[in-house]
Amino acid sequence: MLPILYSFRRCPYAMRARWALLQAGLLVHWREIALRAKPQEMLDTSPKGTVPVLVLEDGTVMDESLELMQWALAQANPRHLVQNDANNALIAENDAAFKHHLDRFKYTDRYPGETKESHEQAGRCILRSWSDRIAAHGWLTGPQIGIADSALWPFVRQWRIADPDGFDGDASLAPLKHWLQHFLNSPDFERLMQRADPWCPGGHQPVFPADAIPVPLDQPLFHLAIASDWQAAQANGSYCISTRGMHLEQVGYIHCSWEHQVADTHRRFYTDAGEVLLLEINTADVAAPLRADASPSGELFPHLYGALPLQAVSAANRYVQEAA
Repeated sequence: MLPILYSFRRCPYAMRARWALLQAGLLVHWREIALRAKPQEMLDTSPKGTVPVLVLEDGTVMDESLELMQWALAQANPRHLVQNDANNALIAENDAAFKHHLDRFKYTDRYPGETKESHEQAGRCILRSWSDRIAAHGWLTGPQIGIADSALWPFVRQWRIADPDGFDGDASLAPLKHWLQHFLNSPDFERLMQRADPWCPGGHQPVFPADAIPVPLDQPLFHLAIASDWQAAQANGSYCISTRGMHLEQVGYIHCSWEHQVADTHRRFYTDAGEVLLLEINTADVAAPLRADASPSGELFPHLYGALPLQAVSAANRYVQEAA
C-alpha cells in the first residue's frame, strides 16, 4: 500500500512537494485533480480543498506543502538538503510577501484597485535580494543546496513565465536565472511535470513518478564497487558511492542492479576500473527508500536513496568479467 497524493501539475506548492518525493526516492498513488471539479474524496480528506494533500497508509493527512516536504526528507535526504533558520526565513518570505506580489502581478485583473507595476517592482526587489544571496554563496543560504532552494524555485519559475523578457533581461537577476536553470535542466524536471488525466474513483490509478516501480524485497540487489571504495567504507561504517567516481550526495542515490543486469553494467562502466567487487545486498536490511527508476533507454534499474549499511551486504566478492 502506497501513500495517496492529490496534486495539480502546475501548482507551485504541489510542485515542490512532488520534488521532495522525487529526491527522497518515494512512490505514491498519484491523484491528479481538476481545480474546477475537485473529487469529493479529496474534500472529505482535506476540506480546505487545496493541493497538495498526502494521505499516509495509517490515515495521517498532510495538506501543507512544507509539512509534506519535511516528511519526505525525514524518510531520506540523500543530497543532504540543508534545513535551518535561514532556510525557514526565506520560505516564509516566499510564501507570504513574494506570493502576494506574484499573484497580483500575474493576475492583476482579479484584484480590483491593485496595479501591476507596483507589484512588479516589489516582487522584483525580492528576486534581486535572492539573486544577491546566490551570487554571494552559490545557493540561497550557503555553499550547499538547502530546502529553501527546493521550495522556492517553482515560484520563481512562475514569475519568469509571467514576464520572461523582464526576467531574462534584468542583469541583476543573472545569478538567479542560472540557479533556476539548474532545476529546469535537471532530468527530474521532466519527471516532475509528467501529465496524468484527472483522477476519478474506479479509474486508472497511476503512481508518481510515473516512470518508476517499487523494488521487490524478495530478491537481492547487486552493486559493482571499486575495491578501494569498499575498503574505505569499512572504516567509515557505510558505503556512499553512487557509481564509479560519483558520490551519493552528488547523484542522489546509489546505483544498483538486478542480477541479470550486472554483466552489462560492468561492460559499460567498469572494464578498465581495476579490481572491482560485486556487492550482494539484502534488501531486508536496508532502511533507506528503494525505487526502480527508468534509465534514458527506458530500462528500469533499482536505486537506493541513502547510504548502504555494511550489514546489508551479504557478500563482497571480486567480480570476474564474463567471457564475450
